[in-house]
Parts: sequence; structure tokens; C-alpha cells
Amino acid sequence: MLGNEIFNATVCLIGIAILLIHVITLLLKKNKRKDELRLLDFLLFTAIHFATYLTFTFLKGKYSSEPFIIGFYTTFYIFNNIEILLFFIYVLSYLQMADKVKRALFIINLSLFSAFVILDVVNIFTGIFFNGDGGTYNRNKLMIISQSYQLVMFAITLVITLFNKKLVVREKIAFAFYCLIPLVAILLQNQFKGYAIAYLSIIVSIEILFFFVNVSKNFKIAQDQEKIKDAQIRIMMSQIQPHFVYNALSSISTLITIEPEKAQNALDNFTEYLRHNLSSLTATKLIPFEDELKHIKTYVSLEKLRFKDRINVTYDIQVKDFMVPPLSLQPIVENAIKHGILKKSEGGKVILKTYETDSSYIVEISDDGIGFYADNFKDENNKHFGINNIKHRIKNMTNGDIVINSEIGKGTKVIVTFYK
Repeated sequence: MLGNEIFNATVCLIGIAILLIHVITLLLKKNKRKDELRLLDFLLFTAIHFATYLTFTFLKGKYSSEPFIIGFYTTFYIFNNIEILLFFIYVLSYLQMADKVKRALFIINLSLFSAFVILDVVNIFTGIFFNGDGGTYNRNKLMIISQSYQLVMFAITLVITLFNKKLVVREKIAFAFYCLIPLVAILLQNQFKGYAIAYLSIIVSIEILFFFVNVSKNFKIAQDQEKIKDAQIRIMMSQIQPHFVYNALSSISTLITIEPEKAQNALDNFTEYLRHNLSSLTATKLIPFEDELKHIKTYVSLEKLRFKDRINVTYDIQVKDFMVPPLSLQPIVENAIKHGILKKSEGGKVILKTYETDSSYIVEISDDGIGFYADNFKDENNKHFGINNIKHRIKNMTNGDIVINSEIGKGTKVIVTFYK
């Protein structure tokens, strides 16, 4: 074998080994994210791409006919385009963008891919990009056009990642490297013809992408899960406060002799309340909104045992088929009652409302209590319900948002958005 053939075969073998290690790692991982499934598709196909080129490296010395040259290089260029197609699909699944924007970008990607695959097929009959005359690979002047799909998609990827506010610098750099390193390799390829420098650049780019994006994200998720677990413990402990338990049991005890049936119902509610709080301590997955709503109603019923008509809660449930983190909405209702309406001698009203938009599910919890200065919630140790913990869990488990609006003497409205 010639020096360049040994170099190319070595690059392919190393690339295949690295890619298969990443593929196996992802296959063995439990609870894969959607973007990891798309990354798996991309890495697996890239390994097939490398294996095909490796096969060609060994066969081209034995088969040098024009049909063989045209067939193999046409396959390579189509494979290059498929690789870019799968890479961009992975990028779209990784980025947090509006569904309409993602659909538009996907259509652009698929349309360009289809157009250039058709051109690659047309080249077989016309030789507009390259030919195999004399059993050798010969590029034509229009060859650069066949690379346009890759150049356009790399440019789009650069733009949507560099200007995506939700990506950290590390992620932006990794995506930028994947887009720019192969372009530099293409220029070097013209100086070192016969050497698979582009394939070497792909290996380097994928390693940067895999470790600086996927592995780093998994590490961050593990850290966030620890924070979420800590937040769950803190919130759960704040919910099962001695004075609340004492007051609930005291109210139930009073009812036993005068209204035993009502006391039994209250005791069942209290048991359910404790069960839900304890189960939330170990919960790592989202639960149906209906389960959280049931817990809210259980809590309200227990508070009404003591405060009776001072507490009025209205439910305007327009949509309920969505998921939420456990113990994420009930503390907000509790805060509205304890630090809102019960601060007024006559009590007040809490309204829990849900509705749906094209992109999200909205939960609004409003009260006509005493209100407060919203800046108070910036302190993690404030007396409310640990809004920072709630925000953290909702953000990391659902990518949702919380907006708090309050006015002294008029009340508070908390708007929680769960994106679809």
C-alpha cells in the first residue's frame, strides 16, 4: 500500500473504533434524551461512512474501472450529505427553540439534502462534478457546487448555535468547531491530495462535540438532579412542619366526637397529604397535573378544617393533560394561603387556573391577599416556600418558567409555564 493509503486506512480504523465506543456508550445508557437518540443515529451512520471509505481504500487498487470510480465517489458524496442531514437533525433536537422555527429549519435541511442528492445522481450521467475517465477520479470546475449543501448547513448551524441564548459558551464553541474544522480540512485536502484529512477532521470534531456537549450536559444534569433532590428534601420538610401536623391532628380530634364521619374523611386526607409528600421525596420523574391538583385539594381541605370560610379556593381547570414536577404547584398555593389571604382578618380568595397555548401549558395561581415586594423572593432563605427551589426544579425538569407579579394591598399572581 502507498503512504496515503496507509494513512487513510489508519484514520478510518481509529475513527470506527472511537465512534463504536461512543455508540455502545449511548446504547447502554438508560433514560436517553431525545437529542442523545439523534446523536446515536449520527454517530452510527458516521461509523458506517468510515467503514465504507475503508473498504474503498482496500479495493480501489484492484478495481479501477470508470463505473467503479463513479459508483464509489457518488456513494461517498451522498454519504457526506446524509451525515450532515443527521448532524443537523441532532442540532435541532439539542437546541431549545420554538417548534415552528425547528420545523422550518428541518424543511430547509431536508429540501437542500434532496436537491443535492439528485444532483449527485445526475452527475453519474453528465459528469458535471467529476468523472472516472481512464479509471481515475477527475474533478470538474463545478465540483465546489456539490459541497454547497454542507457549506450552507454548517453556516446555518453556526448562526443558530452562536446566537442561541440558552447555550453556554462551551456548547457554542463545540458546535462552532464541528462546523469550522471540516471546512479547514477541505482547504488542506486540496494541498494534500489523496490523504483523508477531511475524515481526520471529522474524528477531531466529533470528539470535541461529544465531550464538550453531550458528556458535559450529562454531568450538568447529574449535578442538577442532586440540587433537585436537595430542593425536594427542603420543600418536603417545610411542608411537614410540626405546627401544621399539630393543627391538623387537633382539628381532626375535635371532629371525632361531634362529626365522626367528617373526622374520618379529614384523617384520610391527612394520610394522603403525608403520603404524597413522602413519595415526592424520592420522585425523579414528572407526574400528571391531575395528581398535583389532587394534592392541592387535599391540602386546602385540611386548612379549611381550621380556618373555614376565611379560605376560599376556586378552580378554573381548562386543561389538565400535562405533566409537572411533584410538589411544584402545591407549595405555591400554600404560600398564597399562608402569606397572602390569611394575613387578612377576613381571609380571601385563591384562584387556580390552567389553560393552553400553541407552545405551552399555563398554570396561574392568584390571590387577593396582602401582596408583597417581589424583590423579597430573591433571598433563598426567605420565609415563603423557597421560590428558588421551585424555580430550579421546574426549570431543570421541564424547562418551564415562573413569573411572579404582586402588589401591596391587592394580591399576588404566580404564572407557571410548562413548555410543550
